[in-house]
Amino acid sequence: MIAQSWLCTVCGYIHHGDGGLASCPICDAGAELFTPHSRPSTAPSAPVAHAWRCLNCDDIASGDAPPPACPVCGVDADRFTPHAESIRTGEKTSAPATIVIAGAGIAGVSAAAAARQQAPEASITLITREPDLPYYRLNLTRYLAGEIPAETLPIHPESWYSEQRIDVLRDTELQQIDRAAHQLHLKDGNSLSYDKLILALGAHPIVPAIEGATRENIIALRTRRDCAAILARCTTGTRCVVVGGGVLGLETAAALSRRGAKVQVLEGFGWLLPRQLNRAAGELLAATVRELGIELFCNARIKQFDGDQQVCGVRLETGELYPAELVVIAAGVRGNSYLARMAGLEVNNGVVVDNRLRTSDPDIFAVGDVAEHQGVTYGTWAPAQFQGTIGGMNAAGAALDFAGIPRSNILKVLDVNLFSIGQVHPDDGSYHTFESLGKSDGSYRYLVFRDTRLVGAILIGDTGLASKLKQLIETNRCCTELLAGASAEALCTRIAAA
Repeated sequence: MIAQSWLCTVCGYIHHGDGGLASCPICDAGAELFTPHSRPSTAPSAPVAHAWRCLNCDDIASGDAPPPACPVCGVDADRFTPHAESIRTGEKTSAPATIVIAGAGIAGVSAAAAARQQAPEASITLITREPDLPYYRLNLTRYLAGEIPAETLPIHPESWYSEQRIDVLRDTELQQIDRAAHQLHLKDGNSLSYDKLILALGAHPIVPAIEGATRENIIALRTRRDCAAILARCTTGTRCVVVGGGVLGLETAAALSRRGAKVQVLEGFGWLLPRQLNRAAGELLAATVRELGIELFCNARIKQFDGDQQVCGVRLETGELYPAELVVIAAGVRGNSYLARMAGLEVNNGVVVDNRLRTSDPDIFAVGDVAEHQGVTYGTWAPAQFQGTIGGMNAAGAALDFAGIPRSNILKVLDVNLFSIGQVHPDDGSYHTFESLGKSDGSYRYLVFRDTRLVGAILIGDTGLASKLKQLIETNRCCTELLAGASAEALCTRIAAA
């Protein structure tokens, strides 16, 4: 009999066994967010453990199966995970002596923490180009707005790394990967040896190839250093143009507006967040942007950045000029795959990895923005964190599968809750859509069906239906009974009750 596998639809973790878990050991998602999984893994069979670690209190219990309840804290058996020192996968595996993690974003830090839990005696080194302790990149716009102080940015205090025996090398730039010698050559002339290497190199901002893009006071927001540069140039009344109407662009615009700047946002598409939202939803979000006193211009095609040494304005292809003393570029990111490519690893849009997040070199893993799994590079916080955890455990001797994360977005933009999943841009007459706008609270619901099955959805404001909509899409459930004679409001009520 072949054991069933279960996929966590939130983080992509695969649980091997005859029944689902009460909650996911990677992201803590509930059992309702697991679905049966039958895709073949490219990696060996699931690990067999003879010791188990309690995810709640870290107590270690011996045996071929976890105890019915933790003898220390009392949680149920489903809150145990195989303990690192006893994992087997058919071939004998052991924790590596030396693990090096290149990159200290959330993927790198999550990998370091997971590797330490999995391999208590391993030497773990985390290297970062930045001078600061690893920090929450997601909070940079809040810091930019003055909502939080700088001391709240670090993910962990310095003492945490000491307690976990994780060496953090700051201001350290990786220059070359010598796979044959298992060595990393650093820019300062030093080198590091590794048994297992985890590439968590992140991404860099895309700066469009527009004339004048190298002028002073044109900044792409990615790091704390970028924040400092923006703050040094932004005072009350500063004329600022933000290029890009995605999440980062809108959050940056709001932050600068709160600082007293006069902000204009230029978006090249016809509405905001065109990949996640349809036009109606994008225009609802645009109304929120304008309520904040931010000027917004869509279908804005930039011809050049005017000025001499410093930028003085943004000129469109139509000839319109938007005066600016500061320009912030928020046009997306691209994975830092150059070093992996130079080392001869397989690279497509990102560093190609298998279900264990291994690259084409079995001693090198890739996680986060730089990784490409099953043709997908995610470029967002949550997948980076989940991949980091699974990749770190696997580099340290475990054998966990990552199946990929369903393409959904749960966002909070300008204090507005958004949810988007699946096909939200029907391209022919075979789709049936339901749309409703809450007159009292301004909430918006948009559901897309094809052949009685839900294939896409957008929620704005009230996102309480998000998990149920996600389940309907992931399980490919037939919705004939739900659809019968339903209006948009009735349909949502039926889904909520299902």
